[in-house]
This record gives sequence, C-alpha cells and structure tokens, in this order.
Amino acid sequence: MDMAKGLPGRIIRAVAATGVLLALAGCRGGPGGDTEADGPAVIAPGRPGEAARTLSPGEAARRQPDDSPNAADRSYVRRMVEHHRQALDMTALAPTRASADGVRRLAERIAAAQQPEIAVMRSWLARHPEPGAAPTGGGHDHGQDQGRAQAQGHDHGAMPGMATERQMQDLAGARGADFDRLFLTLMTAHHEGALKMAGEVLAGGNNLAVEEMANEVVATQSAEIHRMRAMG
Repeated sequence: MDMAKGLPGRIIRAVAATGVLLALAGCRGGPGGDTEADGPAVIAPGRPGEAARTLSPGEAARRQPDDSPNAADRSYVRRMVEHHRQALDMTALAPTRASADGVRRLAERIAAAQQPEIAVMRSWLARHPEPGAAPTGGGHDHGQDQGRAQAQGHDHGAMPGMATERQMQDLAGARGADFDRLFLTLMTAHHEGALKMAGEVLAGGNNLAVEEMANEVVATQSAEIHRMRAMG
C-alpha cells in the first residue's frame, strides 16, 4: 500500500460515493415548497452507459460517506501527540550539544514541523472526545489533558520508536560527534515508529482528517529518514 497516496485515493472514493461533480447555480424549490429541494442542485454522474442524475442538496448530503472517528483514529492521535512530544525533547538538546550543522538544522526542521502538528492533534481530540467523556468548558485544553492522561497510563515502550528513559539520559549527556551519532540513531528509530503507527491508522481508521495527518507524517518523516541515513 502506498500510504503517502492514501488520502488522495480516499478523497476520490468519497467523491465517487457522493456522486458530486458540479453544483448548479440557483434553487430547485418546487411549487409545493419542497424544502429539501431548495438550494443548489447537484449533478451525480451515472455509471458507464447511464445518464447523470440531478440530486437535491438533501439527497447529496445523504450520499456522503460516514467518516466518524473510530477507536483506531482516537488511539493514533492520542499516542502521536506523546510521540511528537518526545521528538521535541530530543530536538531541544541539539542546539547546545550537536557538533554538525546538518544535525542542528535537521533538529530545527523537525521541531518546526511537529510543534504545530501537536496543536492540530490536540484540537482534533477536543472536537472528537471519547464517547461518554465529560464535556469540557471554557478555555480548558481537553486535547492536552487527553494527551497527558495517555502519557501517564501508557508505557512508552509500547509505542514504536519511542526512546527509553535511559536512552534519553544518554542523549542528554552526550556532546559533539557522540551526540550527533546517537541523535541520528534514536531519531531514525523514532521516525520509523511513527511510520508504523501511521500505517496502522491508515489501515484501520475511518476519519479523513486523521488520514490526512497520517499521510503527512508518512511523507515528511520518510524524507527525513532518508536524510538521516545519508548523514549517518
């Protein structure tokens, strides 16, 4: 499976399922005031050899595929928040410990990409809480709390690619070329773990937004793995 192409394929299938190619200008409200028919009409292409059909907005909406988040989606987002956090902990060490400019620049790029991704994932968690979860109020960062709860109850070793506490201590204590080598080794394994997690949710998830996030991880971190292997 070409995971980096998963999202475009999913979108194409969604469009085909919906049958929406063109919204016609104007409204289709009939003399009887059919409210479902009010609004732009939609042309749905027929199968090969069949004529296209015109759908009301209500009919078109009912044909939209259901991309409600499932357990795989929620698990991926919660775990990936924590996964990204450790990557940020690792990159934060580079400015004062790395000797190679390439390692420092790589760390900067990883941090610049993953910090906003954490914000996006927290926002997604806030919009899609676990079924039965207590509603949040005010400015409470529910997504952050979910990530923290996951961190407290989840063994890092169960997440692919996560560095152990000892490895993180060794990285913090390394300097110069030793830091560079250990950073590239640990970050390559970290990225490979992220690809494994992304592959799992692309296979078992249902939400288009999560699929988009996972495909972004695949595209970005695959390229960074190649770069780190070349640097090592």
